[in-house]
Amino acid sequence: MRILGVSAFYHDSAAAVVIDGQIVAAAQEERFTRRKHDDRFPGHATRACLAQTRLSPDDIDLVVFYEKPFLKFERLIDTYLAFAPRGYTSFSAALPVWIQDKLFQKARLRDSLTRLGFTGRLDERLLFAEHHQSHAASAFFPSPFSEAVVLTMDGVGEWATTSVSIGRGRALEPVREIQFPHSLGLLYSAFTYYTGFRVNSGEYKVMGLAPYGTPRFARLILDNVIDVKSDGTFRLNLDYFDYCTGLRMTNERLDRLFGRSVRRPDEPLEQFHMDVAASIQAVTDEVVLTLTRALAAEFNIPNLCLAGGVALNCVSNGKVLRDGAFKRMWIQPAAGDAGGAVGAALAAYHLHAGHDRVAHAGSDGMSGSYLGPSFSHPEIEARLRAVGATFETVADDDAMTAATADALARDETVGWFQGRMEFGPRALGARSILGNPLSPSTQKVLNLKVKFRESFRPFAPSVLREDAADWFELDVDSPYMLLVADVRRERRRQMSDSEERLFGIDKLNVVRSDIPAVTHVDYSARIQTVDSVSHPLYYQLLQAFKARTGCPVLVNTSFNVRGEPIVCTPEDAFRCFMGTDLDVLVAGRCILRKTQQDASLARSYESAFVPD
Repeated sequence: MRILGVSAFYHDSAAAVVIDGQIVAAAQEERFTRRKHDDRFPGHATRACLAQTRLSPDDIDLVVFYEKPFLKFERLIDTYLAFAPRGYTSFSAALPVWIQDKLFQKARLRDSLTRLGFTGRLDERLLFAEHHQSHAASAFFPSPFSEAVVLTMDGVGEWATTSVSIGRGRALEPVREIQFPHSLGLLYSAFTYYTGFRVNSGEYKVMGLAPYGTPRFARLILDNVIDVKSDGTFRLNLDYFDYCTGLRMTNERLDRLFGRSVRRPDEPLEQFHMDVAASIQAVTDEVVLTLTRALAAEFNIPNLCLAGGVALNCVSNGKVLRDGAFKRMWIQPAAGDAGGAVGAALAAYHLHAGHDRVAHAGSDGMSGSYLGPSFSHPEIEARLRAVGATFETVADDDAMTAATADALARDETVGWFQGRMEFGPRALGARSILGNPLSPSTQKVLNLKVKFRESFRPFAPSVLREDAADWFELDVDSPYMLLVADVRRERRRQMSDSEERLFGIDKLNVVRSDIPAVTHVDYSARIQTVDSVSHPLYYQLLQAFKARTGCPVLVNTSFNVRGEPIVCTPEDAFRCFMGTDLDVLVAGRCILRKTQQDASLARSYESAFVPD
């Protein structure tokens, strides 16, 4: 059975193909259109998935959309009626869009699919899953567990904002949910807005900013803004928010509570904003831990699966792991709305069609999240020649990884383009920018001269799986960079008294460990473990770097600049290489050095994309 899953029309549109229960292809539309968080119908992504699987549109048995538009419209109407006459301006702006564009999405989907070449029986082949059902299916069915508690947390789907299901075999039974407007995802997004970052893309900046502050406002938030019960359920005090009725996330009452107005994006970050970030992260951690402890006690199932946008909060995930209420946990790598495409297809296969789960070839059913397009070596060479690149081709992968490891050991920054593109928001060693973690200058160079992003943002380490516990306080698989753990104490550097007294951004330039480029100011790191099965070429590179330096760790950040989607094609990789201060580009077995390129091919990347 061949199923196409589709998520679209809110943010992070994506397509996925599932064949007989196996996820064989998945990609986000933004990677092809070069428009960050592209919400349009994923036509390019669908074509790419069909091409990878060598299917024609009419080979597809079912097309499944990841949510139910009529239920979402019902929530919109009910919310405005509940708060009337407040919010009339927002209501009058939103209603025509819904009536003209979003309400009749079945017809819109049918038209989009027809343009892609889908012909007969479209109405019979088109299904709609619920939003949180899609998230839950994406979390449980690819997981390594036969039984698990499945927790999904996000902004809002149709009505649900937090939901709990029990997965057993091919069954996925919903047991409870928290509904809009009470939402942990929207609470975090509200503070993303309050600290001056963009909602639906800047939440990870708040998470990265939090270690520079102290959670001195956590009690203020818990006493006034959110009421958390002993079982982890919660309610928000809606007096502080405008997302139900207005065009803003927060209002003047929250400003008065904190004694400051919303930060404008062009205003400098102050210690106050760092403390607010630390406080909302602490509150999020407390809610998630309270909820997971209660679920573990109630259901007595040792396994936990997570999805939804809140599941991308790797700080909270790491605390859940260390808490130990659940013995094992698995997190969908495309936990946000893009992953809904995978979940919708899996929900149709197992829950609608009633098929049993299939055995996974690896540790889970996501194939390391390497589910996007790939390019053969002849294709890479031809595409690079067409854009004017100068390169050498080495004989084999051994020579390629050796040359790359040599460059990294010399503290050069490397664009790394290999194999199938990752699905989800993290670069995992297929479309990555790599650096030397041993160098104190790597973090600043990558942030300011390559990524063109805020200097406070940390970088993640990739580490050989077998060496992870020697460098980090983590001894479980973390293939998707969704767990935070501390650098081991014996790898840390003893701080001087004056360094210990530093506050805020002043902490940034202090060398804190043997691997300073990936050690955040609180000694934490967002870790990717790499094994020889999921990505053998990246594993080989880490081995080669370890042989040269004694260190099995590399700095791994996404191959893009601030505001740009991760690169998809060799041409994308070359443009990003030429528009930044990257020293080397390694695409397949092609090695490009910046000093050998035609300087006239460079483009200004610093202002090419809207800041995220």
